[in-house]
Amino acid sequence: MTCSMPRMILYSAALAALAGCRGPDTPQAADSSSATAASAPLILVVGTSLTAGLGLDPSEAYPAVLQQKIDSAGLAYRVVNRGVSGETSAGALQRVDWLMRQPVAVLILETGANDGLRGLDPDSLRANIDAIVTRARRQSPPPAILLLGMEAPPNLGSEYTARFRAAYQDASRELGVPLVPFLLAGVGGVDSLNQADGIHPTAAGQRQVAALVWEALEPLLRRSGRR
Repeated sequence: MTCSMPRMILYSAALAALAGCRGPDTPQAADSSSATAASAPLILVVGTSLTAGLGLDPSEAYPAVLQQKIDSAGLAYRVVNRGVSGETSAGALQRVDWLMRQPVAVLILETGANDGLRGLDPDSLRANIDAIVTRARRQSPPPAILLLGMEAPPNLGSEYTARFRAAYQDASRELGVPLVPFLLAGVGGVDSLNQADGIHPTAAGQRQVAALVWEALEPLLRRSGRR
């Protein structure tokens, strides 16, 4: 994303809100439409406040918008939002056993934003993604997995941001999972698509995020043959 230096500084400062925003300990769940049977295959969305939809009604967060797209496409899945504000990839790893207590058809993994904000080692992020995917794949049959990438704040320097980006790229390649390179592409740094904190998307921004994720998710769902 190309930004002027003032915008980059503002965006980096606003990103710090992610690390300090803590939501309720009980994660929000997307409200699946009544037309979607409770027994439909589960799409589990694990993430941070970006997934939880901080500052919005849960129905406006991108997982709920994905449910609308799934229903409109005639695909029989139910989406559950398990985003927790302020969570690092280590926190997501700690939750994975609990999250996988029920059969999961598709795991959408959005993690690492808060690792970048705190300047945590990208090698640890890579290791945590690997451990989460490995744990998820112990389920029989294993879920399909979609990885959502993030970008580190540019003020952390080009070497760190390159290593951070590579953590997702390497995980995608070595684990054999599809990757959305940057969840906030076209949304991050755009005033009209973000709330007053400058980082959490508005309802309109969340719809754009959902459209980006849907480009990767729809073919994955159709390949699964669950109609």
